[in-house]
Amino acid sequence: MASVPSHAPVGTLVPGSLTPERIVPEHIDKPNYVGLPEPPQYTGPDAFDADTVSKIRRAGQLAAECMVSTGKLIRPGVTTDELDAFAHNYLVERGAYPSCLLYRGFPKSICTSVNEVICHGIPDSTQLVEGDIVNLDITAFLDGVHGDHNVTFLVGEVDDESRLLVERTHEAMMRGIKAVKPGRPINVIGRAIESYARRFNYGVVREFIGHGVGPAFHTGLVIPHYDAAPDYSQLIEPGMVFTIEPMLTLGTRHWDMWEDGWTAVTRDRKRTAQFEHTIVATEDGAEILTAPSA
Repeated sequence: MASVPSHAPVGTLVPGSLTPERIVPEHIDKPNYVGLPEPPQYTGPDAFDADTVSKIRRAGQLAAECMVSTGKLIRPGVTTDELDAFAHNYLVERGAYPSCLLYRGFPKSICTSVNEVICHGIPDSTQLVEGDIVNLDITAFLDGVHGDHNVTFLVGEVDDESRLLVERTHEAMMRGIKAVKPGRPINVIGRAIESYARRFNYGVVREFIGHGVGPAFHTGLVIPHYDAAPDYSQLIEPGMVFTIEPMLTLGTRHWDMWEDGWTAVTRDRKRTAQFEHTIVATEDGAEILTAPSA
Protein backbone atom coordinates (compact mmCIF):
# COMPACT_ATOMS: atom_id res chain seq x y z
CA MET A 1 0.00 0.00 0.00
CA ALA A 2 1.32 3.43 -0.97
CA SER A 3 2.11 5.75 1.91
CA VAL A 4 -0.06 8.82 2.47
CA PRO A 5 1.78 12.01 1.40
CA SER A 6 2.54 14.70 3.94
CA HIS A 7 1.67 17.69 1.79
CA ALA A 8 -1.52 18.70 0.03
CA PRO A 9 -1.46 19.01 -3.75
CA VAL A 10 -2.19 22.32 -5.43
CA GLY A 11 -5.65 22.26 -6.97
CA THR A 12 -6.53 21.83 -10.62
CA LEU A 13 -10.32 21.72 -10.33
CA VAL A 14 -12.41 22.72 -13.36
CA PRO A 15 -16.20 23.02 -13.70
CA GLY A 16 -18.20 19.92 -14.58
CA SER A 17 -21.59 19.67 -16.25
CA LEU A 18 -24.89 20.36 -14.49
CA THR A 19 -28.04 18.29 -14.38
CA PRO A 20 -31.47 19.97 -14.63
CA GLU A 21 -32.93 21.83 -11.65
CA ARG A 22 -34.42 19.47 -9.09
CA ILE A 23 -38.14 19.67 -8.36
CA VAL A 24 -39.62 20.61 -4.99
CA PRO A 25 -43.19 19.32 -4.46
CA GLU A 26 -45.90 21.97 -4.47
CA HIS A 27 -47.04 21.19 -0.92
CA ILE A 28 -43.70 22.26 0.58
CA ASP A 29 -43.54 25.87 1.75
CA LYS A 30 -40.90 27.85 -0.12
CA PRO A 31 -38.82 30.81 1.10
CA ASN A 32 -39.84 34.26 -0.10
CA TYR A 33 -36.82 34.60 -2.40
CA VAL A 34 -37.75 31.74 -4.74
CA GLY A 35 -38.37 33.19 -8.19
CA LEU A 36 -36.70 36.52 -7.37
CA PRO A 37 -33.22 37.70 -8.44
CA GLU A 38 -32.45 38.61 -4.82
CA PRO A 39 -34.25 38.12 -1.51
CA PRO A 40 -36.54 40.80 -0.10
CA GLN A 41 -34.81 42.96 2.50
CA TYR A 42 -35.12 41.56 6.01
CA THR A 43 -36.26 44.13 8.58
CA GLY A 44 -36.94 41.91 11.59
CA PRO A 45 -34.90 41.27 14.72
CA ASP A 46 -31.72 39.21 15.17
CA ALA A 47 -32.76 38.01 18.64
CA PHE A 48 -35.78 35.71 18.77
CA ASP A 49 -38.27 34.41 21.29
CA ALA A 50 -38.17 30.83 22.55
CA ASP A 51 -40.78 29.61 20.07
CA THR A 52 -38.84 30.91 17.06
CA VAL A 53 -35.58 29.48 18.42
CA SER A 54 -37.32 26.13 18.84
CA LYS A 55 -38.34 26.20 15.18
CA ILE A 56 -34.80 27.10 14.10
CA ARG A 57 -33.51 24.22 16.24
CA ARG A 58 -35.81 21.78 14.42
CA ALA A 59 -34.70 23.08 11.02
CA GLY A 60 -31.07 22.93 12.16
CA GLN A 61 -31.41 19.39 13.46
CA LEU A 62 -32.89 18.31 10.14
CA ALA A 63 -29.98 19.92 8.26
CA ALA A 64 -27.56 18.12 10.59
CA GLU A 65 -29.27 14.76 10.13
CA CYS A 66 -29.22 15.28 6.36
CA MET A 67 -25.50 16.06 6.66
CA VAL A 68 -24.78 12.83 8.51
CA SER A 69 -26.67 10.74 5.97
CA THR A 70 -25.23 12.51 2.93
CA GLY A 71 -21.72 12.34 4.37
CA LYS A 72 -21.95 8.55 4.49
CA LEU A 73 -22.07 8.54 0.68
CA ILE A 74 -18.74 10.32 0.31
CA ARG A 75 -16.16 8.05 -1.31
CA PRO A 76 -13.91 8.03 -4.38
CA GLY A 77 -15.99 7.91 -7.57
CA VAL A 78 -19.13 9.59 -6.27
CA THR A 79 -20.07 12.84 -8.03
CA THR A 80 -20.97 16.03 -6.23
CA ASP A 81 -24.26 15.97 -8.17
CA GLU A 82 -25.10 12.60 -6.62
CA LEU A 83 -24.57 14.11 -3.17
CA ASP A 84 -26.87 16.98 -4.11
CA ALA A 85 -29.57 14.62 -5.35
CA PHE A 86 -29.49 12.60 -2.13
CA ALA A 87 -29.61 15.67 0.13
CA HIS A 88 -32.39 17.24 -1.94
CA ASN A 89 -34.55 14.14 -1.66
CA TYR A 90 -33.75 13.72 2.04
CA LEU A 91 -35.01 17.21 2.84
CA VAL A 92 -38.10 17.30 0.65
CA GLU A 93 -39.21 13.86 1.85
CA ARG A 94 -39.27 15.35 5.35
CA GLY A 95 -41.24 18.42 4.33
CA ALA A 96 -38.36 20.89 4.13
CA TYR A 97 -37.16 23.12 1.31
CA PRO A 98 -33.41 23.01 0.52
CA SER A 99 -32.59 26.66 1.18
CA CYS A 100 -29.72 26.97 -1.33
CA LEU A 101 -31.96 26.11 -4.27
CA LEU A 102 -32.72 29.30 -6.24
CA TYR A 103 -31.29 31.59 -3.56
CA ARG A 104 -30.10 34.46 -5.76
CA GLY A 105 -30.43 31.96 -8.61
CA PHE A 106 -28.15 29.27 -7.15
CA PRO A 107 -28.97 26.21 -9.30
CA LYS A 108 -28.60 23.35 -6.80
CA SER A 109 -29.88 22.29 -3.39
CA ILE A 110 -26.58 22.20 -1.46
CA CYS A 111 -23.08 23.56 -1.95
CA THR A 112 -20.21 21.14 -2.57
CA SER A 113 -16.78 22.77 -2.28
CA VAL A 114 -13.85 20.54 -3.25
CA ASN A 115 -10.18 21.10 -2.31
CA GLU A 116 -9.32 24.68 -3.33
CA VAL A 117 -12.97 25.82 -3.39
CA ILE A 118 -13.52 28.11 -0.42
CA CYS A 119 -17.31 28.07 -0.58
CA HIS A 120 -20.41 27.95 -2.80
CA GLY A 121 -19.22 25.18 -5.10
CA ILE A 122 -22.01 24.05 -7.42
CA PRO A 123 -22.71 20.28 -7.51
CA ASP A 124 -21.98 18.86 -10.93
CA SER A 125 -20.43 15.87 -12.71
CA THR A 126 -17.14 16.22 -10.81
CA GLN A 127 -16.08 12.87 -9.34
CA LEU A 128 -14.39 12.82 -5.95
CA VAL A 129 -11.06 11.02 -5.87
CA GLU A 130 -8.97 9.46 -3.12
CA GLY A 131 -7.26 12.19 -1.11
CA ASP A 132 -9.77 14.98 -1.82
CA ILE A 133 -11.48 17.02 0.84
CA VAL A 134 -15.03 18.26 0.24
CA ASN A 135 -17.26 20.64 2.14
CA LEU A 136 -21.03 20.12 2.13
CA ASP A 137 -23.16 23.14 2.99
CA ILE A 138 -26.75 22.09 3.78
CA THR A 139 -29.53 24.42 4.89
CA ALA A 140 -33.10 23.37 5.61
CA PHE A 141 -36.13 25.70 5.45
CA LEU A 142 -38.80 24.25 7.70
CA ASP A 143 -41.81 25.85 9.39
CA GLY A 144 -40.81 29.29 8.16
CA VAL A 145 -37.17 29.34 9.33
CA HIS A 146 -33.73 28.22 8.14
CA GLY A 147 -31.10 26.03 9.84
CA ASP A 148 -27.65 26.39 8.22
CA HIS A 149 -24.80 23.88 8.61
CA ASN A 150 -21.63 22.79 6.85
CA VAL A 151 -18.94 20.16 7.33
CA THR A 152 -15.68 19.34 5.53
CA PHE A 153 -15.17 15.62 4.87
CA LEU A 154 -12.12 13.58 3.95
CA VAL A 155 -12.36 11.39 0.84
CA GLY A 156 -10.54 8.17 1.70
CA GLU A 157 -6.96 8.62 2.91
CA VAL A 158 -5.76 12.22 2.69
CA ASP A 159 -2.36 13.84 3.16
CA ASP A 160 -1.37 14.98 6.64
CA GLU A 161 -1.48 18.67 5.75
CA SER A 162 -5.10 18.46 4.57
CA ARG A 163 -6.18 16.32 7.52
CA LEU A 164 -4.72 18.79 10.00
CA LEU A 165 -6.30 21.72 8.17
CA VAL A 166 -9.71 20.08 8.47
CA GLU A 167 -9.27 19.21 12.14
CA ARG A 168 -8.00 22.68 13.01
CA THR A 169 -10.75 24.45 11.08
CA HIS A 170 -13.31 22.58 13.14
CA GLU A 171 -11.45 23.57 16.30
CA ALA A 172 -11.36 27.20 15.12
CA MET A 173 -15.14 27.16 14.73
CA MET A 174 -15.58 25.67 18.20
CA ARG A 175 -13.32 28.34 19.69
CA GLY A 176 -15.44 30.98 18.00
CA ILE A 177 -18.57 29.42 19.49
CA LYS A 178 -17.00 29.30 22.95
CA ALA A 179 -16.26 33.03 22.71
CA VAL A 180 -19.99 33.84 22.47
CA LYS A 181 -21.33 35.48 25.64
CA PRO A 182 -24.06 38.10 26.06
CA GLY A 183 -22.56 41.54 26.50
CA ARG A 184 -19.45 40.78 24.48
CA PRO A 185 -18.92 42.46 21.11
CA ILE A 186 -19.43 40.31 18.04
CA ASN A 187 -15.80 40.89 17.01
CA VAL A 188 -14.53 38.63 19.83
CA ILE A 189 -15.64 35.64 17.73
CA GLY A 190 -13.30 36.43 14.86
CA ARG A 191 -10.50 37.29 17.28
CA ALA A 192 -10.72 33.82 18.81
CA ILE A 193 -10.73 32.19 15.36
CA GLU A 194 -7.88 34.19 13.85
CA SER A 195 -5.62 33.96 16.90
CA TYR A 196 -5.89 30.18 16.73
CA ALA A 197 -5.44 29.97 12.94
CA ARG A 198 -2.38 32.22 13.09
CA ARG A 199 -0.52 29.55 15.10
CA PHE A 200 -0.40 27.42 11.96
CA ASN A 201 0.13 30.23 9.41
CA TYR A 202 -3.28 29.55 7.89
CA GLY A 203 -5.03 32.12 5.78
CA VAL A 204 -8.34 33.34 7.23
CA VAL A 205 -10.80 34.31 4.51
CA ARG A 206 -12.43 37.66 5.33
CA GLU A 207 -14.98 38.35 2.63
CA PHE A 208 -17.30 35.39 3.35
CA ILE A 209 -18.82 35.77 6.77
CA GLY A 210 -21.09 34.28 9.38
CA HIS A 211 -24.56 35.80 9.39
CA GLY A 212 -27.81 36.15 11.20
CA VAL A 213 -30.28 33.41 10.25
CA GLY A 214 -33.85 32.49 11.10
CA PRO A 215 -36.92 33.66 9.17
CA ALA A 216 -34.40 34.98 6.61
CA PHE A 217 -31.53 32.94 5.20
CA HIS A 218 -29.30 35.99 5.81
CA THR A 219 -30.71 38.65 8.15
CA GLY A 220 -28.00 41.26 7.63
CA LEU A 221 -26.16 40.58 10.90
CA VAL A 222 -22.46 40.10 10.05
CA ILE A 223 -20.12 37.77 11.96
CA PRO A 224 -16.48 38.22 10.82
CA HIS A 225 -14.07 35.31 11.22
CA TYR A 226 -11.00 37.54 11.66
CA ASP A 227 -10.05 40.13 14.26
CA ALA A 228 -12.12 43.03 12.97
CA ALA A 229 -11.96 45.23 16.09
CA PRO A 230 -12.91 48.00 16.61
CA ASP A 231 -15.50 47.32 13.89
CA TYR A 232 -18.41 44.93 14.41
CA SER A 233 -18.67 45.93 18.06
CA GLN A 234 -22.42 45.32 18.35
CA LEU A 235 -23.04 43.51 21.61
CA ILE A 236 -24.25 39.92 21.65
CA GLU A 237 -27.73 39.53 23.18
CA PRO A 238 -29.52 36.44 24.52
CA GLY A 239 -31.72 35.00 21.78
CA MET A 240 -29.49 36.18 18.92
CA VAL A 241 -29.21 33.47 16.26
CA PHE A 242 -26.34 33.44 13.79
CA THR A 243 -23.83 31.21 12.05
CA ILE A 244 -20.13 30.83 12.77
CA GLU A 245 -18.41 29.37 9.71
CA PRO A 246 -14.66 30.04 9.40
CA MET A 247 -12.84 29.32 6.14
CA LEU A 248 -9.13 28.60 6.64
CA THR A 249 -6.56 28.03 3.90
CA LEU A 250 -3.10 26.52 3.57
CA GLY A 251 -1.88 29.66 1.84
CA THR A 252 -3.33 33.02 0.88
CA ARG A 253 -6.64 34.33 2.18
CA HIS A 254 -7.29 35.91 -1.23
CA TRP A 255 -9.54 34.29 -3.81
CA ASP A 256 -10.80 34.27 -7.38
CA MET A 257 -14.35 33.77 -8.59
CA TRP A 258 -15.25 31.35 -11.37
CA GLU A 259 -17.37 32.57 -14.25
CA ASP A 260 -20.44 30.97 -12.66
CA GLY A 261 -20.46 33.82 -10.14
CA TRP A 262 -20.59 31.43 -7.18
CA THR A 263 -17.50 29.23 -6.95
CA ALA A 264 -14.78 31.00 -4.94
CA VAL A 265 -11.33 29.38 -5.13
CA THR A 266 -8.10 30.25 -3.36
CA ARG A 267 -5.94 32.47 -5.54
CA ASP A 268 -2.93 30.19 -5.06
CA ARG A 269 -5.15 27.09 -5.49
CA LYS A 270 -4.03 25.72 -2.14
CA ARG A 271 -6.56 23.79 -0.11
CA THR A 272 -9.15 25.29 2.17
CA ALA A 273 -11.60 23.93 4.75
CA GLN A 274 -14.75 25.24 6.41
CA PHE A 275 -17.15 24.27 9.20
CA GLU A 276 -20.41 25.94 10.18
CA HIS A 277 -22.96 25.76 12.95
CA THR A 278 -26.05 27.85 13.57
CA ILE A 279 -26.01 28.92 17.22
CA VAL A 280 -28.22 30.86 19.62
CA ALA A 281 -26.71 33.09 22.29
CA THR A 282 -27.96 31.99 25.72
CA GLU A 283 -27.80 33.75 29.08
CA ASP A 284 -24.32 32.35 29.72
CA GLY A 285 -22.90 31.23 26.38
CA ALA A 286 -24.15 29.58 23.19
CA GLU A 287 -26.22 26.58 22.16
CA ILE A 288 -25.51 24.81 18.87
CA LEU A 289 -28.78 24.49 16.94
CA THR A 290 -27.40 22.40 14.06
CA ALA A 291 -26.76 19.16 15.91
CA PRO A 292 -28.60 15.92 15.07
CA SER A 293 -31.50 15.16 17.42
CA ALA A 294 -30.78 12.59 20.10
